[in-house]
Amino acid sequence: MDLNLMSSILPINIDHLLRFSGVESSRVEFKASWDEKTSGQQIIQTICAFANDFQNINGGYIVLGVAEQDGAAQLPAKGLTEAEIDLAQKWIRGHCNKIDPVYQPVLSPELHEGRRILVIWAPGSQTRPHQAPEESGSGRRYYIRLGAQTVEADRYPELRTQLMQLTARVPFDDRRALQASVLDIRETKVREFLHDIDSGLVDEIDTKTLYRALRIAEPVNGHDAPRNAGLLFFSQNPEQWFPGARIEVVQFTGDATGNVLEEKIFKHRPLHEQLRECLAYLENLSVRMIQKLPGRTQAGHWVSYPLPALREALVNAVYHRSYEDTYEPTKVYLYPDRMEIISYPGPVPGIELRHLHGDEPIPPVPARNRRIGEFLKELKLAEGRGTGIPKVRRTMAQNGSPPPRFDFDEARSFFRVTLGVHPEYQAILTLQDVAHLRAIGDKQGALQRLRDTFSTNPTLLGVALELAKELITQEDISGAENVFASFNASGAGSNPSPLITLIAGAWLEKNKREKAIAWLDRLPLLDAVGDAFHAAIQEKRAGRFQKAHRYFELAGTAVLQDAKALHEFAQVKMKLAAEAHKQSPASNRRLLSEAKDMLQRVLQMDVPLARQAWAWYDLSRLLRWQKAPAQEIRHAIEKALACDPHEAIFADALKEFNRRQDSD
Repeated sequence: MDLNLMSSILPINIDHLLRFSGVESSRVEFKASWDEKTSGQQIIQTICAFANDFQNINGGYIVLGVAEQDGAAQLPAKGLTEAEIDLAQKWIRGHCNKIDPVYQPVLSPELHEGRRILVIWAPGSQTRPHQAPEESGSGRRYYIRLGAQTVEADRYPELRTQLMQLTARVPFDDRRALQASVLDIRETKVREFLHDIDSGLVDEIDTKTLYRALRIAEPVNGHDAPRNAGLLFFSQNPEQWFPGARIEVVQFTGDATGNVLEEKIFKHRPLHEQLRECLAYLENLSVRMIQKLPGRTQAGHWVSYPLPALREALVNAVYHRSYEDTYEPTKVYLYPDRMEIISYPGPVPGIELRHLHGDEPIPPVPARNRRIGEFLKELKLAEGRGTGIPKVRRTMAQNGSPPPRFDFDEARSFFRVTLGVHPEYQAILTLQDVAHLRAIGDKQGALQRLRDTFSTNPTLLGVALELAKELITQEDISGAENVFASFNASGAGSNPSPLITLIAGAWLEKNKREKAIAWLDRLPLLDAVGDAFHAAIQEKRAGRFQKAHRYFELAGTAVLQDAKALHEFAQVKMKLAAEAHKQSPASNRRLLSEAKDMLQRVLQMDVPLARQAWAWYDLSRLLRWQKAPAQEIRHAIEKALACDPHEAIFADALKEFNRRQDSD
């Protein structure tokens, strides 16, 4: 047996398996070596426990040839010899025949970092429950997995009863879909999935072998039939067989009518594609809201919904809902003050409201679906069992949002997660209304809407900033100053720097440099990149280049990603270099060198032609100060003129350069 010539028959990437990426650690056991006398019978009992799949997580894996330390694999693997792998496979195959009913796992010799190992994959059985021989050999017992442990179910009467209730009960997502054909599975989607999870199965050429290895199809009466999970993840339109297999997002208006503002339906594609597209849609809504409310001192503190909580709630809704005779889709309702994510039906028996409220841990009851969860975890969309609700609570608290709410009715006909918006969502709604009023030409109405909201809650920086901008456009800078005074007196925790730089900029536009400087002197310590950018630009306009330089430095490496800020920073360095020309030649040379690097970086970025033109022009001036070769200076001026042929300054610069060259 040459392992180098064998392709993996496992659906999961072997490196991901060893590092618990895409699979919970409780589903993986490691054995450093193979010894039938010391560990053989334990392995058979663990295989039996995985086959019984008590919690419906689709069994698990036993890896021979890899030692374990502190719950993790010790890598590189210790490895096995080819002879040990052959002996282990023969022994395990023979002794699995003693499991009742007979159950055979998948045995896959693998090569990891040059070391041979044997992976035993024991997926959930279609004919559970199973019994395995006791170590004494005197009889058989039922074994199940509780967390990362294999335990004898017979010792726990309640658990044994629950296991018996699972007799021949296959989770719906793992059942055969006799109403469909294996041809309804799209091979391209299967291979895309395997490529995404970096599975060695992607190299399997034969389609039938591939589908069987992935366990999305199985032989029935001389032909292969798909399993429901195969249709849910790899058919073109799962809704054809599962009417509720879609996601509907509905956004309602904030007025008393409650009319639908927008509706979006994600369907006619596999479950994981629906999830990704819906998450992207919802995350884009959140990003737009953040962009409309600039000026926080710490990025992300006032996102409408924390994205980890949103993702976890929606993924869990798709994962844990039923697709058997359920016509209702997964629903996302967006209200002005909350988001509701609803799935059907409610939670499986054994989970009560007290478990969802965090008063007690969630009990290890069987999940409704085992294959859906496994596929979503391999795609890194879902996480480990029991981590979802704590993560939603934690990320909502970290965002400053209200605690999430979980509820279902007495009949368990639905399950709902309610995420309250961040308190400053009021500002988002106001700015949306203002944008609409401006679009229809009602500028006075927009101003009044801003005044009303600000008078109700003067702590909202976004509203204060927009109101001040509106007043400045109406030549009422004093009114903008009054907005700042009210905001400052409100005790808001937000950094007022955006308001300060806005007002300073307005005074600079009026050529009131002293008033602008007086405002800039109020700037507090800045810890937000956006605030530092604005402050630096206004200080530059006010002619205070040392302070401008300090604010640009405060923005850190973010300057390197922003062409406008980088260009402005280069201009500041050129101004400071000119001032240091006589007093400190060394500083002059250093500043010019740094400015040159910045201008060259700007010219490598994807920027408008006007920005390119002025960057080339500034570079020509800098090269002249550095006494660079005439050819380099001419090239820079000509590039500026090529970018903007109508700019007289560039044409005059080229004429002046030619005149000097001629006179020399």
